[in-house]
Amino acid sequence: MTTGCLFSGFYAIIAAIDGNFERAGIAVFVAMLFDGLDGRIARWTGTESAFGKEYDSLADMVAFGVAPAIVTYQWGVVRIAEYGDAWRRFAWVVAFFYAAAAALRLARFNARSAGADKRYFEGLPSPSAAAAVAAFVWLWSQWHAPGLAGLIVAVTVTGLAGALMVSSFSYPSLKQIDDDRRVKFLTLTIVLLSFVFIAIDPPTMLFAMFATYAMSAPALWLWRRLLRRAR
Repeated sequence: MTTGCLFSGFYAIIAAIDGNFERAGIAVFVAMLFDGLDGRIARWTGTESAFGKEYDSLADMVAFGVAPAIVTYQWGVVRIAEYGDAWRRFAWVVAFFYAAAAALRLARFNARSAGADKRYFEGLPSPSAAAAVAAFVWLWSQWHAPGLAGLIVAVTVTGLAGALMVSSFSYPSLKQIDDDRRVKFLTLTIVLLSFVFIAIDPPTMLFAMFATYAMSAPALWLWRRLLRRAR
């Protein structure tokens, strides 16, 4: 499963280099699927190990750190260079910043995972950040000429995803769901409807979902500060 995650990230890079951004976006989400399965399968089969943990981090760095940065570079930085060298340099730095932020996020997670609260993540998880970036590029790649405004938004999304990864915002973890617990009917309905909407328009719905998750923690933090000031 972990090797599948690594392969999907590698394939996303190759697809982006070839200019096939739809396949690159899909590959990032396939990597997320493998990443979500490898840990659970290891726990179900009693095969958890320190080696698996380290291998998982290395695969995550490729799939959710390097791959989205290269996808953004191939789609956005190459195009934005047509509007001037200053734009090219800025976008290039943002793409690298995202990759560096993913590495820092994974290193921090590994260093603090033993004593951390398993119900929450500190900073935006790298798979979610990669999903937001990949879905945005996948969505906008349907337009062959996004223009300077669209390219600036793409660079902004990438930079913001990187900043949220190294932030101290708390994000709820979905990995701690009890597999033996009964699923509420409302929860099941929401999940099924989500799959229906994703099937109708995958890039739009996936970007909306992961962008909402990414911005939920900063929005909640701002809301709490405003409430404190009001009191």
